[in-house]
Amino acid sequence: MLLSVLETLFKRIFWVSALLWVSLYVYKDRLPEPSYYDAEALQEPQQEPTDEAAFTAQVNGRHYTVTPRFSYRLDGVVVSLHDADQLDDIWHHGRWQDFLNLRDLCVVWGENVQSGIYRRIDFRNDSWTCWVSWQDSETGSAFKMNALSNNHLLADQETVKAALMKAEPGDHIRLSGLLVEYANPANGFYRGTSTTREDTGNGACETIYLNEFTIVNKANRKLRRLYTFVKWLALGSGLGFLIMLPIAPVRLSR
Repeated sequence: MLLSVLETLFKRIFWVSALLWVSLYVYKDRLPEPSYYDAEALQEPQQEPTDEAAFTAQVNGRHYTVTPRFSYRLDGVVVSLHDADQLDDIWHHGRWQDFLNLRDLCVVWGENVQSGIYRRIDFRNDSWTCWVSWQDSETGSAFKMNALSNNHLLADQETVKAALMKAEPGDHIRLSGLLVEYANPANGFYRGTSTTREDTGNGACETIYLNEFTIVNKANRKLRRLYTFVKWLALGSGLGFLIMLPIAPVRLSR
């Protein structure tokens, strides 16, 4: 009797939590209203000349030559992202042996945040590009392409890596470091960087070696906590149901 009750309980908990898990997956990354952010902090990135010399960064046994171009500081709202170790990314780890570029963050700032136009834009990242699209010409005219950037973020310090990997869509992030070119001499891989916010197309992404990375304001904190809870509840109850299924008494219909 008890085993049958547990089987039914696990099954019901699984279906409820699984439905919540799917629903929250959609809502947890919804971008907040403009009033959520500190508009004064979300100004144009600061770029200054630097006299730092080229240096070597080592990750996963690979040595990368990093050549600084400018010092760089950015406050922005994350609108989409891409991790270099995603299953659909055949480039970074596979073909390029690039373990220094940990993830890409596409961010907006300035008028794009203040006006709220970012909430009417669709953002999507692939292996090295941030794509933007909109439904009507009015939205396209209001969106400022020079207040958006896709950032190839390089990190070889564990504390910086950990902070970077906690960033999610909607978060106000702050980073400082260097706009750089970098290369892997062992296989001939090379990547440059944009040095202006006015360019578009291939080569328009900023390549940034991170010295510091901070999440200033975390978006959808309660929703994300609930999402994590129901995810593990669904997985746990699903496992419990599978365990109970072969050992619970068979209920015969009459």
